[in-house]
Amino acid sequence: MSAPAPRPPRTAPLHPGAWWLWALALGTAATRTTNPLLLALLLTTSAYVVVTCRPDTPWARSYSAFLHLALAVLVIRLVFVVALGSPIPGTHVVVALPEVPLPDWAQGVRLGGKVTAEGVLFALYDGLRLATLLVCVGAANALASPSRLLKSLPGALYEAGVAVVVALTYAPHLIADVQRLRAARRLRGRPDRGLRGLLQVALPVLEGALERSVALAASMDARGYGRTADVPAPVRRTTAALTLGGLLGVCAGTYGLLTAAGGTYGLPVLLAGLTAALAGLRLGGRRSPRTRYRPDRWTPRSCLVAASGVAVAALLVLTASADPAALHPTVIPLTAPTLPLGPAAAILLGILPAFLAPARRKEP
Repeated sequence: MSAPAPRPPRTAPLHPGAWWLWALALGTAATRTTNPLLLALLLTTSAYVVVTCRPDTPWARSYSAFLHLALAVLVIRLVFVVALGSPIPGTHVVVALPEVPLPDWAQGVRLGGKVTAEGVLFALYDGLRLATLLVCVGAANALASPSRLLKSLPGALYEAGVAVVVALTYAPHLIADVQRLRAARRLRGRPDRGLRGLLQVALPVLEGALERSVALAASMDARGYGRTADVPAPVRRTTAALTLGGLLGVCAGTYGLLTAAGGTYGLPVLLAGLTAALAGLRLGGRRSPRTRYRPDRWTPRSCLVAASGVAVAALLVLTASADPAALHPTVIPLTAPTLPLGPAAAILLGILPAFLAPARRKEP
């Protein structure tokens, strides 16, 4: 009996929108909890998926920069609570700093004083939540190709999408330039650390950024960027009315869902607003005629990747409504956080892309 044929490798890249939906859903889940154990599990999940699935490209190396940014946010949050105090009252004093007297118009603000364990833990939980959100955005930036994401946008959002993509790719290219120049200076036996090395690296980096900006402007002009087609005036007015009405409907529906009094009309208004906004974008795409070469398609694996992140966010939102104490450990009285098994199992669903996405690869 012959052995079964090996399965073909997973080489087709996933849709970039699937990665952004997955990452933003994990970020949404992070905003629903301050439990450090759950936030650490979210960080571990996103990091494992990034290490397993990110392509071998310069912009994919920006994940470490987002990790450093998240660490800086956490440290700054702790420094503020130590220097300026915390609104959380506490009885367990960690250290008593000299307090600087302030004038009467600065009531409610203090410099120095007693630093309590309750205030430090509250700041740590809150800063860790923001740091996790930043790391999730960094995971999306490292996994999804910006150029492919731009190609997948509707025609009405193409020009705004170009600005967003250029902004998102600025940091990765800047980091890649700094790493390349520092490696070149080390090979030449020149210093690459300290103030002197920073000053000597900064000028070539800025020069390269200027050259890249000029080349980008020339390529956009050669491709007819900003060219619009002539559409009838009634179509333009209908597009503006649908887009503006849809955005107002989304705002009103979201407000209704967040308030107790608007629970009856919130969801219908939100759905109507989304429908009108999508119709406006569809009509607005007529002003930007363009074609897509080999457009990315939503394959079943892409849908599963996006669904895994949405499932994590939905389950944590439901848990936050049903059992908020499990997601928000108390600091008064001072207690150690516990790991709730239900939310932890829900977060582990976010690791599914590591088994569905193709292995590390090179992308243009």
